[in-house]
Amino acid sequence: MRAPLTVLIVDDHFVVRSGLGAALEVEDDIQVIGEAKRGDEALAAYQRWQPSVVLMDLQLPGLTGVQATAALVAHDVNARVLVYSTFVHEDDVQSALDAGASGFVQKSASRDELLKALRRVAAGGTYLPPELDQHLANLRLCAAVTSREREILELIAHGHANKQIAALFEISEDTVKRHVSHILEKLGAHDRAQATAEAIRRGIIKV
Repeated sequence: MRAPLTVLIVDDHFVVRSGLGAALEVEDDIQVIGEAKRGDEALAAYQRWQPSVVLMDLQLPGLTGVQATAALVAHDVNARVLVYSTFVHEDDVQSALDAGASGFVQKSASRDELLKALRRVAAGGTYLPPELDQHLANLRLCAAVTSREREILELIAHGHANKQIAALFEISEDTVKRHVSHILEKLGAHDRAQATAEAIRRGIIKV
């Protein structure tokens, strides 16, 4: 008999952990062997249970899901992490993938999709919903927003004018204008308001 696919659930909501556990245990080939409710508990739980797949929420107390994923992969390069989250900000998903996650499934996904993703990740593959996979591929073709541009975006979102931003960073107003021009180009935006909306939608900034 083949060994079961073992799962560690990392989520801060008891109802989510219980519901997932009950749904997954119905499958003959899947066994939920452990739970953690905080990101900073994930590594110890992983070391204790050695699961086939870690089902990881992104929004966690302590370490975030991205930070916890990075810690797991740093500990064990073969760790398999499937991110399972309500939120679908492209930047957050890409950050999780960059940290070493093998896939992403939204909490609103069907049970069949979750099982498909778990089995694929456990088998050494990767999983992204097709529409998200294509969107992330498109975004990767675009130039990334730099950390300084992200800081400027946050100030723009809070209503700061170029002159105020220049004073805060002790740079010229012309330099700020160049940054803003690059931001608009990278986000495909026509003006500051559209750039702010697109940055929030992608999860680049949070207001």
